[in-house]
Amino acid sequence: MPVNTFSVTEALRAGSRIVSFGIAAIVGILAVGGAVLFLTLPDANAFNARVERIFAENNDLSGQAEVKLLEILAQSGTAFADTLTSYRMVIFVLLVFAAAMLVAALVFLVMLVTMNRRMAQIERSGIQVSSLIISREENTVYLNTTGFKLTGAMMETLAVLAEARMDDDILSGAEIEAVISGRSAADCDEAAGATRIKRLRDGLGNQIVSELLVKNIARRGYMLAIDKDVIEVI
Repeated sequence: MPVNTFSVTEALRAGSRIVSFGIAAIVGILAVGGAVLFLTLPDANAFNARVERIFAENNDLSGQAEVKLLEILAQSGTAFADTLTSYRMVIFVLLVFAAAMLVAALVFLVMLVTMNRRMAQIERSGIQVSSLIISREENTVYLNTTGFKLTGAMMETLAVLAEARMDDDILSGAEIEAVISGRSAADCDEAAGATRIKRLRDGLGNQIVSELLVKNIARRGYMLAIDKDVIEVI
């Protein structure tokens, strides 16, 4: 049966692609909307052009009141052009702010979705190992930021399993015993390797449980290192 694995790197890459596509879509939609809006706005000089046309078509306007009215219309057209220009700038600034807010909302949404997926994965797996460091000199293995002391034999078994995992290999008990003892796998017993795995599980598992679940309080005793509100006995 294939093993379901969760890669943080793949999740980050997928999140980055989603963010990139989302930002491009937001900018594209706002750009199209802004272009349509600016194109549908009337020309700022349309009013002045209309007044000039009235002057050209009515050469017989000689009265003082009529000339004064046309001057007022011309001044109104200039004021209308200035106002429309300021409106265009306001619309542009609003579009920029809208794009920034939508991009920020998309980034935060993707971050929340990614975080929820990682939390769900951690809840299902129990322990999310992001770092495994094997120190032969200290006979210590570091899971994430927590160190666990092991015996020399346990360290050898763990080192063999780590090397096999990096090569995407699966080792039988006889093969594990062969690598550690230096003999041929045909000459090794399957039970010997299984015993090494059992000792590694017992030694490392006890320390993990002690570190993460059953705490030893010096000079006081033992307690569960969990919130009492999550405990339910049925």
